[in-house]
Amino acid sequence: MTEDEIIAFVRTLPGAAVITADAGSGAPEVAWGDSFFYYDPDGDSPRRMPFATLVTKDYDGFDEDSRLGRPGVFRLNVGVGRKRFEELIGHPPAVPAGDVDHTALDRLIPHPAYATQAWVAILNPGERTAGLARSLLAEAGTRAARTRLSGEGGG
Repeated sequence: MTEDEIIAFVRTLPGAAVITADAGSGAPEVAWGDSFFYYDPDGDSPRRMPFATLVTKDYDGFDEDSRLGRPGVFRLNVGVGRKRFEELIGHPPAVPAGDVDHTALDRLIPHPAYATQAWVAILNPGERTAGLARSLLAEAGTRAARTRLSGEGGG
């Protein structure tokens, strides 16, 4: 899947909104080019926590483990919830991942910085993980809608 294909897929999810950070979005310059996926069916809500993101570069001093500076490499990040994280990764989010190659393409991995918050990641979803990526995005969008509609806040 390309970045554009992921963004197009998210736009098909009920109530999903996509914001790609740029100078006009009010986002800090370090985030420009990255996309944030929210549940916002009316397009008028203040931004909450996104249910997924698409990151195109490392964040120096914070999130560098995926080496996103390699040509054409990007990372899809999805908040999946604690139970689903354990189903997918094989251990609870609070348990350290151990020896994970955060640079591996087309593989599901614990998010290098936000695994403890039950986020997973896929660098350049391809033949092996594209279907899973779509499924996880749909699940996360539904979860964000349920959370918002129940008044629990967050995304």
